[in-house]
Amino acid sequence: MVDVSVEEILDGIGTRVRSVRQSRGLTLESLAEETGLSVSTLSRLETGRRRPTLDLLIPLAQALHVALDQLVAAPATGDPRTHLTPQRRDSGSVLVPLTRYPGRVRVFKQVLAPREPHLVSHPGYEWLYVLAGQLRLIVGEREFHLVPGEMTEFDTAEPHWFGPADGTAVEILHLFGPFGDQPVVRAIGPVIGPEETGS
Repeated sequence: MVDVSVEEILDGIGTRVRSVRQSRGLTLESLAEETGLSVSTLSRLETGRRRPTLDLLIPLAQALHVALDQLVAAPATGDPRTHLTPQRRDSGSVLVPLTRYPGRVRVFKQVLAPREPHLVSHPGYEWLYVLAGQLRLIVGEREFHLVPGEMTEFDTAEPHWFGPADGTAVEILHLFGPFGDQPVVRAIGPVIGPEETGS
């Protein structure tokens, strides 16, 4: 493990802020308007002439939609592996977060246990990819069955539910984004109409 001093960490923050800002296509002026910080303060921070403090970094992290530690960039441990922490749910399902930055697309690996459908709606956009088993997806009045290798995407503002299509668990990759943009439900598998479901 390489020892990195606090000063070296602080010295690198301005460069990271500028890099993230530019990757978002933001000018200093637009970022200043978003954060309430002055253009001169942001410029001095990015060029290393202003010492980064929490009252500067917190609004910047929020405006840039990154976690605070992405700007601070704590020293690497030398181990590039991500240590995943499975979360067990009361329903018997298992959720494994694969990403950790809020405000951006979040990725999970999920093993869903059999359960009764309960439709919900909320702001956002979801992508589901079936790894193993069969997935049943209900979006509004429509129902889909997906098998391994198939995926679907939909706006979560529409009432929806997904889970195993039979009595066994289904394993999926689940991507959730904070915004939906002209979503269209897509599924390669057969669409099950009302006459096939008995509804």
